[in-house]
Order: sequence, then structure tokens, then C-alpha cells
Amino acid sequence: MYCNNKEDKEDLFQDIVLQLWRSFPAFKGDSKVSTWMYRIAINNAITRLRKETRKEKFTGLDDEAFLIAAADHTPDENIAKMYEAIKKLSEVERAITMLYMDDYSYKEMAEILGLSESNVGFKLNKIRTRLRTLVNIG
Repeated sequence: MYCNNKEDKEDLFQDIVLQLWRSFPAFKGDSKVSTWMYRIAINNAITRLRKETRKEKFTGLDDEAFLIAAADHTPDENIAKMYEAIKKLSEVERAITMLYMDDYSYKEMAEILGLSESNVGFKLNKIRTRLRTLVNIG
């Protein structure tokens, strides 16, 4: 969700793996490993996106950025509309949305993003409302 093309995705993946490797000695085990990894990945992705945004204006994500893994079928129109709407969210809103879609609890989302649980809940409700509006308009 944070990259325009395949090459950027691969670069971001390598950056995240490198940051995980560098950060592992500092991991204290206060949270689940997956929560710690997700936090590093999201922070790395947002930092990279902000750096790129300063360099040049974003032209938008290509269709490949939101391909849904499917066995032998294409996503239906509603799912496609939802992913188009998600592309219009801010970096933090996309992160919250992806964590929610990955079944993370409010507590885990709060840990990953450095927010309070109530703030996560508030933002998630706001995101839901915005997505409903974007999907119905779009």
C-alpha cells in the first residue's frame, strides 16, 4: 500500500528486513514478535513514503499495488471499490485499516502505531465513515 510499483515494493521489503535485523538486539519481548515486526514495517514504510513525497509529487498507486491474492477468480466490484477508497486514505489511516484487516486488536494496533486504544477506536470509526462515503461516491 505504500509503494507505486514492484521495484519500490522490493526496495521497501529489503529496507524493512534490514531494519528488523538491526533492531532485533534491542527487542525486549514486551510485545508479540509480530506486533514488533509490524511496527517496524509500518514506521519504515511511512518514513520512506514521506521522504519520497518530499522529492516528488505522488502520481498515485498503480493497479498492482492492490491486487488481491485470488486462486482463479478476480475480485468483485465492491472489493475493487474498497481498495480504491483505501488508496485515498492518509498513511496512518491506511496503516490502521491494514492492521484491522489483519485482525489485530485495538490494543495491538495502539502498540504498533504508538497511539492510545481509544484513539485507535476513534480513528477507525472515522475511517469506516470515510470509506463508506468514498465507496458510495466513487
